[in-house]
Amino acid sequence: MGKQALGRGLEALIPSPESGVVEIDVAEIKSSPRQPRKKFSEERMEELVASIREKGVIQPILLRRISSGYQIVVGERRWRAALKAGLEKIPALVKEVSDRETLELALIENLQREDLNPLEEAGAYRQLMEEFGLTQEEIAARVGKDRSTVTNILRLLRLPPFVQDQILQAKISLGHARAILSLENEQEQIRVCKRIISRELSVRQTEQLIRSLKRKPVEKERLKLPSFVENVLEELQRIFGTRVRIREGKRKGIIEIEYYSPEERDRILEKLLPYHH
Repeated sequence: MGKQALGRGLEALIPSPESGVVEIDVAEIKSSPRQPRKKFSEERMEELVASIREKGVIQPILLRRISSGYQIVVGERRWRAALKAGLEKIPALVKEVSDRETLELALIENLQREDLNPLEEAGAYRQLMEEFGLTQEEIAARVGKDRSTVTNILRLLRLPPFVQDQILQAKISLGHARAILSLENEQEQIRVCKRIISRELSVRQTEQLIRSLKRKPVEKERLKLPSFVENVLEELQRIFGTRVRIREGKRKGIIEIEYYSPEERDRILEKLLPYHH
C-alpha cells in the first residue's frame, strides 16, 4: 500500500519527458529553501561531476518559475554538479508546483535515493506538519512508510542540539539516537552521545550502557559512604571514564567498575595493571 501511494504521488507531480525538456541557463536557477537535504557527500559529488563532464546531464531536473528565474524542485545535486563541471545550461522540465508539492517531491526523491540523514528526514516531516497541516498518517502515505516509522523519526527532534549535530555529521546512527532517546535527562543524553563517539560503541553496546545507567541507585547504600569515600568514588570514575560503585557493609564492601565492550575492559585493565603483559 505504501509503495503504491508513493508511486501515485510521483506520477501526479513529476511530468513525463514528453511534456517538454528545455535547456535552462544554470545562472538563472536557485536552490530551494525547502530542500530537506543539508549535507552533500563531497566524494559522491565529485563522481557526479566527472560523469557530467563526460556524458552531460542525462536526467532532466525539475524546476518551477519564480520572480527571479527558476527554483529547483527535484535535482539539486545534479544542478550543483553541473555548476562544478562548468556547464552553462542544464536540461530541465518546468512545471507549476506549490510550496507543499516542492517539499514533498524533494523529500520523496531523497528518500528513494536513500540520501537523507534521519534528522534531515525528521525536519522535512515537521515542515509538512507545521507549514501545510499534514498529519503523520498523511505523511506516511506520501512517502510510503508506516506511521510508526514517521513517528519514531520525528522523535529525533526532541534530542539536544549537540546530539542532533552528531546525527547530521553521521557520527552516530539512527539506532544510537533511538537508544539515547530513552534517557530523560538532557545532560545524560549528551554524555552518552560523547561516550558513543569516543569509545566507538556499537548500538548494542550503547543499549547495554543505557540499561546500566537507568538502574536506580540504592540511595541507602550511597548515604552510608563517608565523604572521603565519595571523593574517592568521583576520582575513580574520572580516571576510568566509566561508572564505578562502592558498596559498603559493616566490615566489608565491594568496588565495581563497569565496562560496555571488550575494548573498554582492556582499557580499564591497562590502567589497573599498567606493567602487566
